[in-house]
Amino acid sequence: MQRNILEYLEETVIQFPNKAAYVSEEIELTFQQVYDHTRSIGTFLSKKGLDKEPVVVFMGKDPRTIECYMGTVYSGCYYVPIDEEMPKHRVELIFESLQPKAIICDEKTKDLVHEFSFQGEIFEYETMIQETENTELLQKIRRKQIDTDPIYIVFTSGSTGTPKGVIACHRSVIDYIDQLSKILEVDEHTVFGNQTPLYVDASLKEVYSTMKKGATTYLIPKSLFMFPVKLVEYMNQYKINTVCWVVSALTMISAFKTFDTVIPKYLHTIAFGSEVFPIKQFNLWRNVLPESKFINLYGPTETTGMCCYYKVDREFLEEEVIPIGIPFENTDILLLTEENKEASMGEVGELCVRGTSLTHGYYRNPQKTNECYVQNPLNLLYPELIYRTGDLAKKNERGELLFISRKDFQIKHMGHRIELGEIEAVASRMNGIKAACCIFDDDKKKIVLYYVGDMTKKEVIDFFKTMLPRYMIPNVLEAIDQMPLTTNGKVNRNLLKENYKKKKEK
Repeated sequence: MQRNILEYLEETVIQFPNKAAYVSEEIELTFQQVYDHTRSIGTFLSKKGLDKEPVVVFMGKDPRTIECYMGTVYSGCYYVPIDEEMPKHRVELIFESLQPKAIICDEKTKDLVHEFSFQGEIFEYETMIQETENTELLQKIRRKQIDTDPIYIVFTSGSTGTPKGVIACHRSVIDYIDQLSKILEVDEHTVFGNQTPLYVDASLKEVYSTMKKGATTYLIPKSLFMFPVKLVEYMNQYKINTVCWVVSALTMISAFKTFDTVIPKYLHTIAFGSEVFPIKQFNLWRNVLPESKFINLYGPTETTGMCCYYKVDREFLEEEVIPIGIPFENTDILLLTEENKEASMGEVGELCVRGTSLTHGYYRNPQKTNECYVQNPLNLLYPELIYRTGDLAKKNERGELLFISRKDFQIKHMGHRIELGEIEAVASRMNGIKAACCIFDDDKKKIVLYYVGDMTKKEVIDFFKTMLPRYMIPNVLEAIDQMPLTTNGKVNRNLLKENYKKKKEK
């Protein structure tokens, strides 16, 4: 049984030393190169006296960035990814939380480091890989490492405006990747097309599954996701057969009639997550790729990645929702009511997770950690942590989990409790709408719908009148050219709220 994620690389390099591991527009790295470089980086960092502490990796979407991640783990430290896409203020808050002694950069980012109030040492990738590997030193570090030692910290948004650093360890990542690679049926013939930035945890799916199974990952340029035809042509050029994308990236392709021009002919496994996949758009994909596997994945950062999955095995009507399915092996899902009782069949409860895939909590934030990682209220006999996701779900008659909404997307309007996601789902079924998002104006008590599409506001309201009760029909409609997205591809609701507030104030 593996105890250290570096064992993935160490076993795979023996089988596939000269096989491409990670590829970008500019560079292709084999498993042997990754192995050699990461051990040099690990040696370099250790010789600098770094041990069991955060090392910031400030590089872009590049195979060499992954080498710096693994090299940091070889040194006995844990990596913290940041990127030039991040706002300066956010980076400063991360530095304030970490107080790191070292940051790794490359030729593209080394000058940008000086824009931050960082006082530690700056190490360049190009220098570090020249270091001669010290096998004895690395073995000494390995002997001291245990499977609960941290691997990385990923910062997520915080409700107070301060980012929260989620700490994952070897054991949680191994538990997650072992299960995920089985579900996706990853092997040495898998060719991933990576969509997400490397500084978000969603990229773990490709980065570590590739390392474990000897697959290949193409880091798709961000710019291509603005041009769906070119994106699919890229996928065909490199024979990409497996993707794990956010729903917005997939609907961007299907909603703009890309399949009339080109289809991803090598794609046999499509995993999706982050948001509900509108059935209308999902069916466009399934009709084009009827022999492919479609897998819905669900899970928050705090469970290391995904914790539930559903392999699509039947047809869905437009008013239905694709289930998030069943828990990964060695993971248990609890649905808890507001009274901390187990929800009955069909009853909505908060989705809570227990198992070794749980992360350690939030870095230097015990108060928030203790709010979200709590004693299992169904077990009063011994200490047992669960993570409260803040997501609402229920089980259908098949025993499958159905995602309902975020707890904070549930509103009270005209005396009725409403799920904003239900309104969005109805909007997504309109033929002229490509994307939709609801927010709630707490001051004016109004439901606001933002949508991308060529339908008039009157047409949208008329459609809603045939589908929803009066109290659920949006009070304000805003047509926009493009739905704003967060860095990990989810709809940026906070930005929509800010824009709406500014518009109100004018």
